[in-house]
Amino acid sequence: MHNKILCVEDNRDIANLVMINLRGKQLQVEHAADGETGLKMALSGDYQLVILDLMLPGMDGMDLCRAMRREKIYTPVLILTARTSELDRVLGLEVGADDYLTKPFSVPELMARVSAILRRTLEYQPAAEADHAPLCFDALQIDPNRRQVTIDGSNIELTAREFDLLWHFATHPGHVFTRAQLLDHVWGNGYVGYEHTVNSHINRLRAKIEADPSSPRYVTTVWGVGYRFSEHRSGRVK
Repeated sequence: MHNKILCVEDNRDIANLVMINLRGKQLQVEHAADGETGLKMALSGDYQLVILDLMLPGMDGMDLCRAMRREKIYTPVLILTARTSELDRVLGLEVGADDYLTKPFSVPELMARVSAILRRTLEYQPAAEADHAPLCFDALQIDPNRRQVTIDGSNIELTAREFDLLWHFATHPGHVFTRAQLLDHVWGNGYVGYEHTVNSHINRLRAKIEADPSSPRYVTTVWGVGYRFSEHRSGRVK
């Protein structure tokens, strides 16, 4: 594997633990001990994953993640945080992170999360290469090759996880998915019990693609079951 990962963590013991285990899986890992250095490295755009501590000296993890997304760097971000409240986790997702892991964490869980993120990235790339035609749903157009989404020609900025979620929906229009099924298909194995993560991502996705998120047109709720994507499809753009 040639995936390169950036670990931004000021705690040397935790950073070493993360790097030793990732390198043990033949992954390339680079390290930054503060937010400013981490941002400079992340902006190179040469990473498949950023593992990001929230409590950093100088620029904290939230600001670093915001800055990445503001500069249109959509590398998946896995947050490591000692903050355990639901609000802190949701805020991390809101600023553009793709997943989070609370400290103290187990090494097997960390490795499962990393593997799931990298696997999903690799799985969506071949799909995009095999089918070059974007999907179109009325004003919404999804280009899997560029991983680009537009509405009425205007670019919609999505995180890697948001795009993967939307692409999964778009390739199964009309199909009802439970939260557990979405976790399995989009996040991968090892996410049982994190259904609230699906809710947060659905809310963020709706805020970006729906004209009225409180009355969604594309991603609708099937009460007591899960979510369904619009069957009103305009076809494939040639």
